[in-house]
Amino acid sequence: MISQWNGQFSRYDLVARNDSNDRTVVQAGGVEIGGDEFVVMAGPCAVESERQLLETAEAVAAAGARVLRGGAYKPRSSPYAFQGLGVDGLKILAKARSQTGLAIVTEVMAPEDVDVIAEYADIMQVGARSMENYALLQALGPCGRPVLLKRGMCATLEDLLKSAQIIAAHGNGDIILCERGIRTFETATRNTCDIAAVPVLKAVSHLPVIVDPSHAAGVRILVSPLARAAAAIGADGLLVEVHPVPDEAWSDGKQSLTFAQFDQMMQDLEPYLALRERSQRGKLELITSRGGH
Repeated sequence: MISQWNGQFSRYDLVARNDSNDRTVVQAGGVEIGGDEFVVMAGPCAVESERQLLETAEAVAAAGARVLRGGAYKPRSSPYAFQGLGVDGLKILAKARSQTGLAIVTEVMAPEDVDVIAEYADIMQVGARSMENYALLQALGPCGRPVLLKRGMCATLEDLLKSAQIIAAHGNGDIILCERGIRTFETATRNTCDIAAVPVLKAVSHLPVIVDPSHAAGVRILVSPLARAAAAIGADGLLVEVHPVPDEAWSDGKQSLTFAQFDQMMQDLEPYLALRERSQRGKLELITSRGGH
């Protein structure tokens, strides 16, 4: 541990890595996040219709995804943009789970929505815009579901752990951290993927860390390369947007993969996952050689 990191992050004691807790494995709908498996969560930005979601669920499951993502409630910048199907969207997600066995992750935007979304979701997603919605974070404490906490687009890693600490302090230690790109002066991409955030967070926190390459780039052709980088650098999984016809998507079509592109991404990940596995095995052997200390 770098001394500066220890002093900067160790005060968030419920989420900081320490001698007694160096890794948390989050259980969600029969899936383990933060363990040995690299978990891919995939699906459309928004649930648009039953057909659209079921087709996507079948396709991503066949390609190897373990969790289906899909927004039933959508925080959109424009008041004229599609805001989601609400409870009807949650019911479609539940149907997709029953047909494919995929766990469900979907976004929660407000404290008053926590209970109803928890009835349907396996993982409660806190979007980048909501990372500092402290009333929401507090309400997620007793919700009984793991929380996927996205880093705010202008948030530091310390800010992210502050928000995670609030959730944990209110009774919920099952938190997954997500690097989804931050806002910089660069204009070629929607955001800038802070890939270095992954090893830093893995060093200072015991929580699982995943990467959302779709929002990090905002450009379809960059999703697969960033996914490979995430796997190689030690992330615990991915959150990827996939749509039957991305150019007709009601939201975030430019960064969504087609079924064929997602399948190719999963195949391209294989050598990087093998590299990740060797790295993890090497770390385990080093710990064992030191007598577990």
